[in-house]
Amino acid sequence: MSHVERKAEGGRIVAAAFAVLAWLVKFIGVVLVIATVSFVIVRAAPGDPAQVMAGQTGAADEQMLAQLRQEYGLDKPYLIQLAGHLKRVLTVDLGYSYRQQRPVLSLLAERMPATLLLTGTAFLLALIAGIVLGTLAGVRAGRWSDTLLSVVALLLYAMPVFWLGLMLVLLFSVQLDWLPAFGYATIGVDMPPLRRALDILSHLALPALSLSAVYLAIYTRLMRSSVIEVMHQDFIKTARAKGLTRGRIIAKHILRNAILPVVTVAGMQAGALVGGAVVVETVFAWPGLGRLTYDAVLQRDYPVLLGIFLVMSVLVIIINLLTDAIYRAIDPRVTTRARS
Repeated sequence: MSHVERKAEGGRIVAAAFAVLAWLVKFIGVVLVIATVSFVIVRAAPGDPAQVMAGQTGAADEQMLAQLRQEYGLDKPYLIQLAGHLKRVLTVDLGYSYRQQRPVLSLLAERMPATLLLTGTAFLLALIAGIVLGTLAGVRAGRWSDTLLSVVALLLYAMPVFWLGLMLVLLFSVQLDWLPAFGYATIGVDMPPLRRALDILSHLALPALSLSAVYLAIYTRLMRSSVIEVMHQDFIKTARAKGLTRGRIIAKHILRNAILPVVTVAGMQAGALVGGAVVVETVFAWPGLGRLTYDAVLQRDYPVLLGIFLVMSVLVIIINLLTDAIYRAIDPRVTTRARS
C-alpha cells in the first residue's frame, strides 16, 4: 500500500470515527429529550401515587401520605425530580417501582422477551403476508382475486384490535377449542423444551394474529399500489421485450422495486406495534410491557411508566436504524445518492 493510499485509508477511518461519535451525541440528545417529555406528560396526568399506595394499605391519612411522598422523593420540587430522573437515565438506572417493590430495569428485562416475541412475530407476519398478498393483488389488478384481497384488507383495517381479538377467542378457543385463549404458556405443567416451545407458540397465535391484522391490511394495500405503479415503468416493458418469463420479471424487477415503499412504512410503523401491544396484551393476559403499562397507569407507578416510555423510544430508534440498513441492502442506490 502506497503512502497516498495509507493516508486516504486513515482519513476514512477518522471520518467514520467522527460519524459514529456524532451519532452517539445525537442519540444521547434524543434520549434526554424523550425522557424530559415523558416525565412532563406522566407528571401532568391526574392522580397521586402516594394516595394509591396508602389506599392499598388501608391507611390513607395525612401522616402516611407525607411519609410515602418523602420515601419516594415525591415531596421534592418539580425541577429537582426532573434532574434526578435525567441523571438516572444517563446512568442507566430507571429507578424503583412503587408497586412492585423492585428495580424498574429488572422488571422491564423480565417482561421484555414476551413483548419482543409478540411484536416481532406480528411484524414479520404482517410484513411477509402483506408483501405476498399485495403482489398477488397488484399483478392481477382488476380481476376477481384482486377485488377479494382488497375487500379482505379493508375489513381487517376497519376492525378494532380488541374486537378482533375477542372474536378470535370466541371462534378458536371457545367454539373450536383449537388454541388457548389467554396467557403466555400453560402453568404448572412440566414439559420438555420442544413441547414447551410449541405450547408458547399455541398461546402466541391469537395475540399475534390480532396485532398484525391492521398492519397486514396496510402493507397489502401499499404493496398492491406499488406493484401496479412499477409494472407500468419502462424497464418492465424492456424486460418483457427481452423475452423474460413472467415469474422472473416479478421476482427480479417488480418485487425488488415495489417493496421499497413497504419497507419504509413498515420501519416507521414497527414502533407503533409496541403501543398496539398494550391493548392486545391486556385482552389476552400476555405478560409483556403492554400489560405492565396498563397496570402501571392504574397504579400511578411513575418510574415504571417512565422506564417503559424510554425503552420503547430506544427500540424505535434501533428499528429505524435497521430499516435504513435493510433499505440500503435492497437498493444500493440509496447509499450512492447519500454520498453524492
